Amino acid sequence: MPFPIINSIASWFLKQRIHQIELFLKYPHEVQEELLMNLIRSSELTFVGYKYEFTSIKSYAAFAERVPVSSYEDLEPLIERTRKGEQNILWHTPVKWFAKSSGTTNAKSKFIPVSPQALEDCHYKGSKDLLCLYLNNNEDSELFLGKSLRLGGSSQIYEDNNTYFGDLSAILIENMPIWAEFSSTPSNKISLMSEWEKKLEAIINETINENVTSFAGVPSWMMVLLNKVLEKTGKTNLLEIWPNLEVYFHGGVSFEPYREQYQKIVPKRDFQYYEIYNASEGFFAIQDLNDSNDLLLMLDYGIFYEFIPMDTFGTENQKVIRLSDVELHKNYAIVITTNSGLWRYLIGDTVRFTSLNPYRIRVTGRTKHHINVFGEELMVENTDMAIAKTCQITHTEVVDYTVAPIFMKGKEKGAHEWMIEFKKNPEDVKLFQKVLDETLQSLNSDYEAKRYNNMTLNQLKINVARQNLFYDWLKERNKLGGQHKIPRLSNQRDYLEQLKSLQISVS
Repeated sequence: MPFPIINSIASWFLKQRIHQIELFLKYPHEVQEELLMNLIRSSELTFVGYKYEFTSIKSYAAFAERVPVSSYEDLEPLIERTRKGEQNILWHTPVKWFAKSSGTTNAKSKFIPVSPQALEDCHYKGSKDLLCLYLNNNEDSELFLGKSLRLGGSSQIYEDNNTYFGDLSAILIENMPIWAEFSSTPSNKISLMSEWEKKLEAIINETINENVTSFAGVPSWMMVLLNKVLEKTGKTNLLEIWPNLEVYFHGGVSFEPYREQYQKIVPKRDFQYYEIYNASEGFFAIQDLNDSNDLLLMLDYGIFYEFIPMDTFGTENQKVIRLSDVELHKNYAIVITTNSGLWRYLIGDTVRFTSLNPYRIRVTGRTKHHINVFGEELMVENTDMAIAKTCQITHTEVVDYTVAPIFMKGKEKGAHEWMIEFKKNPEDVKLFQKVLDETLQSLNSDYEAKRYNNMTLNQLKINVARQNLFYDWLKERNKLGGQHKIPRLSNQRDYLEQLKSLQISVS
């Protein structure tokens, strides 16, 4: 079948989904309420269903009263029973796939259950909706005339007790429909390679002669790959290699610190950037408009949403609210109930709502990844935006960064200490430091108040990292590639001290 016909058929098919999306846009609370009741009814005969007497839960209020908010540690014994082959524990259909995730902080791995329903009605549905919304906004797209260059995790699939685990991206590749493989590059075989550095080389060799029209992957790792592509080909920008590039689908970490770098290597005025918000636990939100920083919360993926205002999070006054009660511009921790059997599960991400009709969000950070040692309430969203603006002002480029507190000692005031690896170094580090500090104050009033006249906090301190410091730190921990991320902010100094120690040991 000629490619233009495939393009037209795919576009028509995907656009049919717009009508279903319009339904939850019009009736968000009804769609969510019905979804929750369906999850409860379908799991009445599971271990969890018996424990919390699902048969008698007829309302959200009864559900919220009876089922506690859970962390991974709370659910781990039940997940482990499922991994050993027991079924009907958390979910009513057999669960054989587990997304292995250690996030940014834990050395101990998490094994997130991925049911057949979650694969089909959440993860794959989210991927199709991403294409649907993009095509709906870009009617002249020729996306399907070429291939999508995907960059996923670096772990293979492993079998244990007739169950399987690996990176979420590996699970999705292993189960994806045949048509999806035809439209992607590299091949599944290369995508599933476990050795990151060999995998990068193989991806480059296989893709440089393809007609690549889109990219998909985490911005930090995709930038590593694309720089290596330019290095290998000797080209100055990616359009010399792939002239038909039109969009980059990204997620996992904030795009802001990398935006200018991408604009340099893809110098095309109408090149699009589309953000997604997904994780091992589910596919949550999609950028639904061109040139937007807001993500549409997808309400019909088998996920019921609740939220904890961050000003009460972890306190005796912690309260959990549903979607209908959220407010604009407040930070919330997300609680999800899913079609994989995660019941009122705290995923560790924080968001704020930028629109309530429809519900649009921005990811602001992690519940564990903020700094509030001195009452400054610093979120990853603040530091990502500050880095991006400071780079713009000082004509620099950043590879990665992390921040930790300098604790008060005696009469000495506290401060924030940064480790920043530059791709293009600032001409004047002291100036960069001053601009970054002032920009943070302009973005965060709590930080500004603590910095006023050095009342509580002194000016931030910057360590300039040697080249490849963050890469080497991840490599030392066997966390290269794919879904692994640098912890941006921490209330402790552990990560920073490890990086400083590695900086000294090699230099």
